[in-house]
Amino acid sequence: MRTEKKITIDPITRLEGHGKIEIFLDDQGNVERAYFMVPELRGFEVFCKGRPAEDMPQITSRICGVCPTAHHMVSTKALDDLYKVEPTPTAKKIRELVYNIFMVEDHALHVYVLGGPDFIVGPDAPKEQRNVVGVIGKVGLEVGKKVISMRRKLRDLITYLGGKVIHPVLGLPGGVSKGIAKEELPRFKEVAKEALEFAQFTLEVFKNIVLSNQEYVKLITSDAYYHKTNYMGLVDENNCVNFYDGKLRVVDPNGNEFAKFHIHNYLEYIAEHVEPWSYDKFCYIRPLGWKGFVDGDGTSIYSVAPLARLNASDGMATPLAQKAMNEMYETLGGKPVHFTLANHWARVVEILYAAERINELLEDPEITSTDIRNIPKPLKEPSVGIGVIEAPRGTLIHHYETDELGLIQKANLIVATQNNSARIAMSVEKSAKALIKNGIVNDGLLNMIEMAFRAYDPCHGCATHSLPGTIPLVATIYNSEGKVIKKLVNNS
Repeated sequence: MRTEKKITIDPITRLEGHGKIEIFLDDQGNVERAYFMVPELRGFEVFCKGRPAEDMPQITSRICGVCPTAHHMVSTKALDDLYKVEPTPTAKKIRELVYNIFMVEDHALHVYVLGGPDFIVGPDAPKEQRNVVGVIGKVGLEVGKKVISMRRKLRDLITYLGGKVIHPVLGLPGGVSKGIAKEELPRFKEVAKEALEFAQFTLEVFKNIVLSNQEYVKLITSDAYYHKTNYMGLVDENNCVNFYDGKLRVVDPNGNEFAKFHIHNYLEYIAEHVEPWSYDKFCYIRPLGWKGFVDGDGTSIYSVAPLARLNASDGMATPLAQKAMNEMYETLGGKPVHFTLANHWARVVEILYAAERINELLEDPEITSTDIRNIPKPLKEPSVGIGVIEAPRGTLIHHYETDELGLIQKANLIVATQNNSARIAMSVEKSAKALIKNGIVNDGLLNMIEMAFRAYDPCHGCATHSLPGTIPLVATIYNSEGKVIKKLVNNS
């Protein structure tokens, strides 16, 4: 136990990127303010300027080692738009296939390794146990092997089509670089069947470990992790969740449709706000205006990620996922659900959907066609290309503008974590205020505050920007006695 006026959690753990939490207490030891701070900076929007547009799927896949497939795929879709070329039907199906394979293995990473320890091992378990080793210790070595083996097999399929799993080279404007050979189809189908079994197994693990524990259910549905906001996600023509394509749909805090729009109109609905204490930009719904970090009816804050996708949709496009989704909403009191920790449950539902979709695509007779690309014509004038996809962490947008030579003049990347930044900041502060009383703090309690951001599976390597994309350089000169004699600041 300890009582202090300021509490710092640095570094925060089990996320992609870097961050810290600063908690300030009043004289009674209660939380006055809590800040979710992201001190790192990635300048991709700036140093992409002047590069050939066709390089962008390779450059942007370097933003994050966990979700390179998301950046690679949305960048490729932006190039389709930039060059005004429609991919062949087979190319679209191969892209969606690879993307759903990626969603299964990436979601599995969070369920079992990043977010999972908080439930499988326990939120207040010793910190040295809140990791993948602790998870294996709880669920058993065979289950651990099952998770690792499944992710490896899925990543092998991505490698077959993408050349490599970390920085794939699959996507090309108008299509893909490689198709599926007919003799390889049985292997793909075998792994797909195993992936569906794995998804069903994961749902049972979640039910048996999390939902059967009343303390965990109480934690998930507690006010400490509740925010009534808007939600956004891609939906198909039936308003069902789709990771690869569709229109963006926004529902208000009561679940009513606020907007449904094509990605070309995103600037009419999404705006970005900046704060001096973070290199994250905070997105909000432009027509509603920035109203601050507040929730409830009329808020302009919105969320993306698994729970938001389910809230923003009318359902899932596959039967097992639809059944699992119905069970989630029935258990949690109806739609929409505003419990932040319910993201973990929604993530498991999405694993099931992605696995079902993989099997559906592999049964399509066009999946082994050799017609995998429409060649685009060279640019002769400036062009604009905008792409959107659902990253594991939520809606991801790439917007490129070129000159007549096809060189990037402007790049705007709105990533999932950036869409979630305002709600994450609110979640951290609300959980801190609910959990810290009279200055009494312990390690387990601080981890429960971290759980508020961990549910979103944030990636700050993707999300961090500064406005307008530069960072001030400060050089401080000291004399031999350690006194400051001069400070040089470059704000350019």
